[in-house]
Amino acid sequence: MAMTDILSAKDIESALSSCQADDSFNYKSFFSTVGLSSKTPDQIKKVFGILDQDKSGFIEEDELQLFLKNFSSNARVLTSAETKAFLAAGDTDGDGKIGVEEFQSLVKA
Repeated sequence: MAMTDILSAKDIESALSSCQADDSFNYKSFFSTVGLSSKTPDQIKKVFGILDQDKSGFIEEDELQLFLKNFSSNARVLTSAETKAFLAAGDTDGDGKIGVEEFQSLVKA
């Protein structure tokens, strides 16, 4: 499954262009611009499945750093500060990774 099966290519392009500069990534505005905030829990779960590259059931820090690359291979990697802030926002149980329920909550926040 590709991101474009769930989200529009135009919205993805718009969301990525809004965070091209280092340290400009804001997950709330990204989720909103890319159209993820308005998707169903099942659709959000499918996006989680794409982001969880090692299929561990969690998005770990190294996968988060490559977050934008899941939307476009030309996108940049997140900076260390962006990755840590993103992880801190999503990791509500403190286990150092983001589970599917945590991801759904983060998208809807």
